[in-house]
Amino acid sequence: MSAAFPVRFDQARERAFEAARDVAGQGFPVVLVRDVLGRFSLVVDDSGKDKGAVRGLVATWEAAFSDGLGRYRSGQPVLLASDMFSADTLLSSPRAVADQGGPSGPGSVRFLDNTVVGEDWAMVRTPGCGDADGRRPHRTALYGFKGGVGRTTAMAVLARHLADRGHAVLVVDLDLESPGAGPLLMGRELPPHGLVDHLVEDAVGNADGLEIVARTPYTPPRAPDGRYGELWVAPARGSGTPDAPYSYVDKLNRVYADTADASFAERLERAVCAGEDAMERDSDTGRRPDVVLLDSRAGIHDVAAVTISRLSDLALLFAGNNDQTWMGYKDLFTAWQTTGQAARIRNRLRMVASLVPDSVHHPMETYLADFRKRAFECFDEVLYDTVAAVDVDADDALADAVAAAREDVFAPPRTHDQAPHWAIPILFEPGLVGMDAINAPGWQDRAFVQAAYRDFLAAATPLIEQALPTGRDQEGTRAR
Repeated sequence: MSAAFPVRFDQARERAFEAARDVAGQGFPVVLVRDVLGRFSLVVDDSGKDKGAVRGLVATWEAAFSDGLGRYRSGQPVLLASDMFSADTLLSSPRAVADQGGPSGPGSVRFLDNTVVGEDWAMVRTPGCGDADGRRPHRTALYGFKGGVGRTTAMAVLARHLADRGHAVLVVDLDLESPGAGPLLMGRELPPHGLVDHLVEDAVGNADGLEIVARTPYTPPRAPDGRYGELWVAPARGSGTPDAPYSYVDKLNRVYADTADASFAERLERAVCAGEDAMERDSDTGRRPDVVLLDSRAGIHDVAAVTISRLSDLALLFAGNNDQTWMGYKDLFTAWQTTGQAARIRNRLRMVASLVPDSVHHPMETYLADFRKRAFECFDEVLYDTVAAVDVDADDALADAVAAAREDVFAPPRTHDQAPHWAIPILFEPGLVGMDAINAPGWQDRAFVQAAYRDFLAAATPLIEQALPTGRDQEGTRAR
């Protein structure tokens, strides 16, 4: 494996994997480690091997690293587990992911990536926390790679619609740098504290007693099933308390730090769970939320990474039909694909085509057809499985085998209206541009708002409701 120098960052990863696979092919389990500057080391599990023989191979392995990686070779390119004080910490790390293209047999390659930010994109798992019986709310994240796509307004419309259907709904504002969900739903009557307060106080063991949720002024009508819904908000910022000025920026500057007992991701999850617990505690009906809507920050950011990869059951991905957005989503999807997380995350995703035009010159159908085509191409290239071509002249047995194999792959066709790429539309409505919702009571009841979100609500609501547990708490039937 020879290299033309200088080796750049984008080249180094695959060359490091080639060297690691060569070592694994010789029967050694290995962990390929990348540091925060992008430099690689190879940790080789030499347990049970002849020490002398292994040391004779180290020089060859180090030469391969030096030849292929240039300045992306660490100062200690090859480390033997037998020489390390705590090799098991690396070799058994839950953060290490299996190499999808590695060898089979006794040797194996796992990849451990150390980053300053964004690591949680690769930490996909099932959301946690719930009540004493293990039940937990369904969580839906609303996310946009770029801002300005109407995500927060859509969240407010969806939240009220779900409450109108008898659900207890909690909106959690995780757009910490640009909080908007709280004021949009509560006006100026925010609770004293917000998510940022919980993150700061929790870091020093001081989060007990915070008032981080409030019931909105909206009173849902009685739902068709006889239940009354509830709509609550856990805002990013609170209103403060009379005894001291509210230092939001100073708090924000400290929320992303890891602490001795928890990472930022774990602390953000604790804050969301605290909001769910607080709703049950503060509600006069004692209801926990049925549905939690997480209003995520835009962009490739740690808050978004945790929200989508760790906290949500469903992620609605907002987008406009432009090159910048599709390049961004492709980068994000690639991060999941290269870390082996594609199969764990793709069923949670659903595209939303936001601000869709509908006029004589720009009909909605034409715009949506092109949007869904580009969305399919993005998903199909990165997140969907590859389906082998079928030889039309193949014998029946081979054709049956190919068909059986396809049942195990995730490759929905372009016209599949329940596939992640099949975008849910929200119409562009000029009346929503620049609308001061805080000073426009009843804005959600306006005809133009209902028209803009009709298809969005019709598609998003069943995605959420079909995942709700049966036999929900009936406290919502109390008279008001």
